[in-house]
Amino acid sequence: MTVDSAAGEVTPMLSLVAALSYGVASMAMVFINKAILMQYAYSMTLLILQQLATTLLIYFGQVMGLSKGKGFNMVTAKKLLPISLFYNANVAFALASLKGVNIPMYIAIKRLTPLAVLVAGILRGKGKPSKQVALAVLCTAAGVLVAALGDFSFDLIGYSMALTSVFFQTMYLVLVEKSGAEDGLSSIELMYYNSLLSLPFLLFVIIATGEFPNSLSMLSSKANSIGFLVILVLSLVMGIVLNFTMFLCTIVNSALTTTIVGVLKGVGSTTLGFFLLGGVQVHSLNVTGLVINTIGGIWYSYAKYQQKKRSHKPASRV
Repeated sequence: MTVDSAAGEVTPMLSLVAALSYGVASMAMVFINKAILMQYAYSMTLLILQQLATTLLIYFGQVMGLSKGKGFNMVTAKKLLPISLFYNANVAFALASLKGVNIPMYIAIKRLTPLAVLVAGILRGKGKPSKQVALAVLCTAAGVLVAALGDFSFDLIGYSMALTSVFFQTMYLVLVEKSGAEDGLSSIELMYYNSLLSLPFLLFVIIATGEFPNSLSMLSSKANSIGFLVILVLSLVMGIVLNFTMFLCTIVNSALTTTIVGVLKGVGSTTLGFFLLGGVQVHSLNVTGLVINTIGGIWYSYAKYQQKKRSHKPASRV
């Protein structure tokens, strides 16, 4: 299996590896981002550093022959520009939300992504969801509301940022699935276009918001801290890994599978989030809501699995 195999034949093993890899990378990235944002508050500068590292790594990988690519194409770049904009909007709002929202609540809110994906599917003419899927999604949403009522650290701005991130994540997942299928692009090629197209937009944002040059001054002042540098390097590396596994999972599986994996990895992240990086002040409503949210997420994943299993039965008899 090569890094560009997403554009070719999809095997069951590739599908499984893509899903598992995305789940592990996504869970790790939440904690790494939270850890670095506790020391370095400039989230947009962090994002541009991640995208710059991704661009350079892929470019030199292609130059050295380690990865195959079709080369930069302006027509393809124009088609993928919306993906890049939605992706960066999603990550920017997600990083901003982590400044004020604890990890369990952040994950609970992000579990609303399947609801948004289903609504997007209906609007695109994919039909209405089954009763089981609809009930599971409602259970997930109800869990978020209950948990929010018991969240001692409730931050309206943080919650708003996380919900906005859900919207943009839905848009780019749907577009990635569509673009990868239509243009035959591999996950590496999608990553390259996405990171390269992100740089001018992100540079404009950090200048317009005044984040630059203060962010660079703070970065240089922390350069002597080994602990900070380790977390920063981990963040850059995991940003590349997460992008690759997300695009790979979405192309070889589907946007829906990517959201399901995100829901399932959230179970472990939620549990760890109660104890790591500051933890959470426990309240019965908060815990109850998170349990309801988690049950809804697992229920949703099971319902979609059964639905997919039933839809494949007739085809196997042909």
